[in-house]
Amino acid sequence: MRFIISDRVFDALPGVCFGVVAARGMDNQGSRPEVNGLLRQSIAAAQEKFRAVAPKNHPDLQPYREAFQKLGFNPNKFSCSVEALAARIVKGGMLPDINPAVNLANAYSLKYSLPMGAHDLDAAHGDIEVRFSRAGDSFVPFGQSEPELLDEGELVYADGREIKTRRWIWRQSDRGKVTAESKNIFFPIDGFADYNREAVLAARDELAATLECIFACRVRLLYLDTAARAALL
Repeated sequence: MRFIISDRVFDALPGVCFGVVAARGMDNQGSRPEVNGLLRQSIAAAQEKFRAVAPKNHPDLQPYREAFQKLGFNPNKFSCSVEALAARIVKGGMLPDINPAVNLANAYSLKYSLPMGAHDLDAAHGDIEVRFSRAGDSFVPFGQSEPELLDEGELVYADGREIKTRRWIWRQSDRGKVTAESKNIFFPIDGFADYNREAVLAARDELAATLECIFACRVRLLYLDTAARAALL
């Protein structure tokens, strides 16, 4: 299985880059107090960070809002995942305790102000791609079973004809979501080589080290940008 970035993605967003951790052999069941502690720390730090400057106005999130505008997504209507997380906690909302892997992704997403996903690799049927949608691609929203069909030209994460995330880093599909039974998990981290590349690499490395320490699983680290557009997971 490979992770592939379409050439057209770099035409639209020349500086985009991706850090990746592929974790295999995880035990994602039960509760992990260490992970919950990391999440609480990240929430507290993010509340402090975004208290003076709202997430949508913070410099760390401006590149994503600008990218959404370039892609034709209204960032006030469709905010990237980390902006949505930050806005939620600034308003006083707490994040749900979903499972250790998702909690860990949320913790490092908030800590580094980076969009970070978590997908069950065993639910994938082929290569995972970042590409533009094609007519007939389908997406199943969270908590639903009926797919919705996409038009052409929307930037997405895709697994064959199934869409894993809509509007690039806005919302994940119900299919391939990480559950307590997930053992092999793909964590993508989206950034920009000319803005936050070092943060992407730091988040990738810290996530991998935590996964090895707490879960004793095997990890594979990747970094993709315009110079390296595909890699084995």
